[in-house]
Amino acid sequence: MRKRISLLTAGALVALGAAITPAHAADPVFTLAGPAGIGLRPHPGQSGEPQKTSVEFRIVNDSTTTFDRQSTFTIDLGALKGVADVTLAKNQGADCKLTAAAVTCKSWALWTGESTVVDLDLSAAKDSKVGATADLTVTGAAEGATFKAATTKVRVGGPDLVLERARLKAEQKPGDKQNLSIVFANEGTDPVDGVVLEMRTTHGIDLVEQYDNCSYSDDTRPGQPWNTGWSTVQCLLEGEYEPGAVYGVDGPLTLKAAPHAFIDGLTYAVYAAGDQPKAAKNRTFASAGKPAAGNKLAAAKQAPKAAARSAQPAADLDPWNNMQEFDFATRNTADLVATGVSLKGKAGETVDASFGFHNNGPAWVAYLRSGEDVARTDIVIPAGAKVTKVPAGCTGVNADGTHREQTLGAPRYFCSTGHVVGEKETFSYPFQLKIEKVVADAKGSIAVGQWTPEGTTGQRWDPNHANDKAAFVINAKDAGPAPTTSTSATPSPTPTGSATATATPSASATGAGVTTNGGGLASTGSSAQLIALGGAVLLAVGGGLFLAFRRKAGAHA
Repeated sequence: MRKRISLLTAGALVALGAAITPAHAADPVFTLAGPAGIGLRPHPGQSGEPQKTSVEFRIVNDSTTTFDRQSTFTIDLGALKGVADVTLAKNQGADCKLTAAAVTCKSWALWTGESTVVDLDLSAAKDSKVGATADLTVTGAAEGATFKAATTKVRVGGPDLVLERARLKAEQKPGDKQNLSIVFANEGTDPVDGVVLEMRTTHGIDLVEQYDNCSYSDDTRPGQPWNTGWSTVQCLLEGEYEPGAVYGVDGPLTLKAAPHAFIDGLTYAVYAAGDQPKAAKNRTFASAGKPAAGNKLAAAKQAPKAAARSAQPAADLDPWNNMQEFDFATRNTADLVATGVSLKGKAGETVDASFGFHNNGPAWVAYLRSGEDVARTDIVIPAGAKVTKVPAGCTGVNADGTHREQTLGAPRYFCSTGHVVGEKETFSYPFQLKIEKVVADAKGSIAVGQWTPEGTTGQRWDPNHANDKAAFVINAKDAGPAPTTSTSATPSPTPTGSATATATPSASATGAGVTTNGGGLASTGSSAQLIALGGAVLLAVGGGLFLAFRRKAGAHA
């Protein structure tokens, strides 16, 4: 059995030690990195065979150029004698050699960014004692460069928090409630002083209760759509959690499906206090402003056993069993409504127009596991007009929907939404068109739906396919109740020189289309540039885990 301790699961990267030789002013300085510490299952392991823990050491090249000289990396194994046995991990990509005294790796160039130096498999030595420790240090050397060493503390034994999977119903209706039962054990050799319970939910799942010893936050990273962030709750459960004991959270934790719930997810995990995930450097969390509830969440022992004491805290022996995840499929629908457009203009004029759709809800739709686009907008250009500017996320195709090399001047365009469509979200793709020839009542179309090789088809969860398609008319004969028109002989330039699709929330929406002046609606986030959440991921997100929840057949209307 093999488990893996990566840079994320072991905590923040560390780079310790001094440079091997003084650096010349012009010499680049490279940083070696690895986990701060790891715990090894005492010999011979739960299965009767030594359990391996994989340790990855990496090199960080923060410069903008490749260092094209040979580098040598060395790990002295002398300190591990009697504590741990070492082997090279399988599929070792680097040029590494292992002897009883050291591991030596060679690299012929250091590209920009991070790259792996070596992967090692460690297991507790046969005669090792619980609590035995040793430092594992990697150093580097190369002509014309300086390296900062990295040290990982290896320890035999440690705590091992193991979280039981709760019994939850995957199929639900908006408004349904169910209890999240949290039961965990410490299956390691050391006690844990304080446990942090973390629960993260997607947009359609709410946690009803509030506790004074819990923090509540929402993901408010710039550039995220207005309603796709995760909600995170972290609760500090004070006390000592003994090896061999089982604990249950003493207090209700109720999950409720929101009116807009559809395809949603939950992750929940337990960590030794201080080891819980921290916010990434470029990520900010805004307080949800939860008032004091006058009560605290705690955990009660369910199966007390004798505790093995340790004077020194250690890393979790198996971080992968600290977390559980769950997918929900809520019976709900989302009505996507194409937005009609009517334009007027003279020959030679360039006009601005925004094409797209809005979601009448009630559900949001997020393909967070697969990361696939929720919907496609299919735009057919009327006769006499030529597209001169196309937003990001849109591709020109031939009239039959087949591939086309040139994007500008195409007779038809496919625009993607990205993997999230909010419950009251409007997608607007700003184009510019030149009217080369006035054609009275020139007609095209705007359609929204599921991707097909030929264009689109109605989504299974959309209850009304009659409004999936709308008219795009230039110089309509009958003005009648047509959508508001917009023309511009001198189109407004965009800062980047290219138009960009925008996704805008709205309190209400109708089937009537409205074109926009100056290239589009006010943007609250680019849905054409969404980052796919684990995959996974939902990103991780919360403990480095990035979750992205898969579309399920059970979630379709």
